[in-house]
Amino acid sequence: MRLTNRASAAGARSAGAHAPAPSTLPARRTNATVPYLAAPASCRRWLGGAARITLYDMKTAALTIRLDPELQRQLARLARRTGRSRSELARDALRRQLALTQFADIRRRILPFAEARGYLTDEDVFRDVS
Repeated sequence: MRLTNRASAAGARSAGAHAPAPSTLPARRTNATVPYLAAPASCRRWLGGAARITLYDMKTAALTIRLDPELQRQLARLARRTGRSRSELARDALRRQLALTQFADIRRRILPFAEARGYLTDEDVFRDVS
C-alpha cells in the first residue's frame, strides 16, 4: 500500500478533480490477502477451497474455563473433525446444557399439577398423547 497514491488522490479530490484511475487506488484487502482472515488449511480441505469465516454482528463476552488435559484433547479432536472452532463447540455445548437445565426446572415445577391429573410416569403422558 502506497501512501502517495492515497495522499495525492485526497488532494486531487479536494481540488475538484475527478477520482483517480482504478490502477492508482490501493489494492482491496480480501480474506486471501489478509493473513489472519485466510481460512486455515483444514477449512480449505473440507470446504473445497472456500473460506469459512464466521462473524457475529452482536456484542460478545469472553469466558475463560479450565479444561483437564483429556477434555482439552477431546475438544481439539472434535474441532478438527468437524471443522468448527473450539469456541463454537463450547458455545453449542453451553446452549444445550442450559436448555436441559431449563427443561428439568420446568418439569419439576409442573410435576405436582401432572400428578394431580393422574400423570405419574412418562408412559402415562405418552399413552394419552399417542
